[in-house]
Amino acid sequence: MRIRSVLLSAVFVLLAASPAFAQKKFENDGNHSFFRFKASTTLFDVEGWFDKYNLDIKGDPADPKDASIKIELDVASINTRNKTRDKHLMSPDFFDAKKYKKVTFTSNKVTKQGEKYLVAGTLDMHGVKKEITIPLSHTRAKNGAGFEEDVFKGSLTINRKDYTIGVDSVAAKISLADEVEIKVLIAGFAK
Repeated sequence: MRIRSVLLSAVFVLLAASPAFAQKKFENDGNHSFFRFKASTTLFDVEGWFDKYNLDIKGDPADPKDASIKIELDVASINTRNKTRDKHLMSPDFFDAKKYKKVTFTSNKVTKQGEKYLVAGTLDMHGVKKEITIPLSHTRAKNGAGFEEDVFKGSLTINRKDYTIGVDSVAAKISLADEVEIKVLIAGFAK
């Protein structure tokens, strides 16, 4: 009986260690990944991004049902190439970076629809949580250094007022559009 239990334990360990049961971990390529936005005013578009972020992706692109994605953006790292504007965006008029330090997206379901991945989850921004879906295309190819790399990219539009961003700002009331385009590119290596 003891030998049988030892053999069953050994088989379980071998199965758990096999690629079919292993969950892949994604190693981010910080040189190419980005989280950008474009907001329109009456006169021009303002494009920006977040310089600092944490990214945690697990799963196998070939079988996304057990995949999970968590993106955490550092609000104080907002960058629109204009320090005065960035300071205003971090103020209570917009993101209120001292009170709401992070913008977080946490997936709760990843499905494949044709060539696209639909990543459904919760966007937590400025103290407001909303369910959104990010459509991502996927490419796997060798990068310039000759290593196989996975790239996921997509875009979606959100309404900033849904997250109470800029609702009390005089500048936003005068000229800022409600809709903001979000662009995501996640590049890295599945291990």
